[in-house]
Amino acid sequence: MPCLRLSRRRNALAAVFVAILALVLAGCAVTPSGPAPSSVSSQTSEREFLADHGLSGLDVRQVIERLDTMPVADRPTDLLASVQPEALVLTDDQERETRLPLPEDEVYISIAPYRDQTHDCYFHSLTTCLGELASEEVQVTLTGADGEVIIDEARQTYDNGFIGLWVPRDTEVTLTIEHEGQEANARISTMNDDDATCITTMRLQ
Repeated sequence: MPCLRLSRRRNALAAVFVAILALVLAGCAVTPSGPAPSSVSSQTSEREFLADHGLSGLDVRQVIERLDTMPVADRPTDLLASVQPEALVLTDDQERETRLPLPEDEVYISIAPYRDQTHDCYFHSLTTCLGELASEEVQVTLTGADGEVIIDEARQTYDNGFIGLWVPRDTEVTLTIEHEGQEANARISTMNDDDATCITTMRLQ
């Protein structure tokens, strides 16, 4: 479990953040409760937010890659990062929130194939979601609605057990994952503002 080291002066905030983490760890969707975080509205504040979390100078693609591929043991305990169809939503233990828009033509989808154990997930949390198969090589095939093969290559799952794919927006695709003679398939939609960005239902068999 993440460990929160906050001063006595911020005990009330710690309680709120622990509640948020409990929700995230139960499933990957980040659904903050309690007082709403204050939005980081200005460009200067956004830069400060990113700098405070070691993400200075990175665009949304780079922030996602940095956090999703980070070794689990190194992941921040004071930052939640929820990948939603339109934006990456970052929330920290100081009740600050900032949104980094995703590209207009792509959506980031995270997939955790599994054999025996999985969990419910809807919006991928880059800092807390954990899948069963960490650092395993899998074959990934992504096929568009017109039959065009978009991706066909070997990938290694990250230390958190996920692989991340940038999928064209406003479409439906078929994903196939193969691992050690087993296979799983799923249909993925990027057509709606509330489509899932976290796929944990692909059982290899």
